[in-house]
Amino acid sequence: MSTILSHQQFYTEGPVHDTEGTLYFTNLKGGQIIRRDRNGYESVWARTACPNGQRITPNGDHLVCDSQLGAVIRFDAEGRWVAVAAEGNCQNIRIRTPNDLALDGEGGFFFTDSVRHCGAVYHYPKHGRGVVVARDLDYPNGICLSADKRRLFVAESYRNRILVFDLNEQGSFCSKGAVFCELPEHPENKLTGNLPDGITLDSKGQLWVAHYGMQAVHRIDANGNLLESFDTGIPLTSNLSFNSDETELVVTGGTTESGPGFVATLNMSKQLTQ
Repeated sequence: MSTILSHQQFYTEGPVHDTEGTLYFTNLKGGQIIRRDRNGYESVWARTACPNGQRITPNGDHLVCDSQLGAVIRFDAEGRWVAVAAEGNCQNIRIRTPNDLALDGEGGFFFTDSVRHCGAVYHYPKHGRGVVVARDLDYPNGICLSADKRRLFVAESYRNRILVFDLNEQGSFCSKGAVFCELPEHPENKLTGNLPDGITLDSKGQLWVAHYGMQAVHRIDANGNLLESFDTGIPLTSNLSFNSDETELVVTGGTTESGPGFVATLNMSKQLTQ
């Protein structure tokens, strides 16, 4: 079971840690990016229309998906707006609802566009134009890249599964994507009861999945096998982020999409059985 770190008025998303262990998270309808220091002090770090997933770049900038603006926004390390990193059309597809991101390790980024039936995944390199990685997905959501940058994982929410795309040595995609794993189904058979949301990889190459509607986080091995599930205590579990030594897993979400929201932590030293 998790320990609640923070109660919020609004549903929470986008947890990330910086190099000093400071936690940042978003609250969507609250329009805020919250900074929580290691002493538990919280403050509003930045504001935008509807901040969702975010990542911190090596220079301390934040790339933030804004689901309302239909854009990826860049903020500097002090929380000041810098520029729009992605918006408009990409290869004749309109970017509509950016949800989550993954850094490509070369100064660019991948992100998901969460739309029912015709969602897409994009790659915006440091130099050059954005490209469409995948299209016609049923609400692509969480996204992460393997440590060797050879595999891109994407949660396809309304099909309750994780997809994987292989990359070649030059960083180009050499597959159209395959099913990495199917996820557990809600016992009440609700369509919105088993939607994989945020995902992340640990240092062992295990995939961790925040399962919206299941009040759970799943641990999945490198071959796509479900190892175990953890009760987060948050009915609509949205996203997750490890601290630097992976002793704690921070989880976000809430009871409804409008709120209230929570930030919780799972103690990994107590939780893991394998």
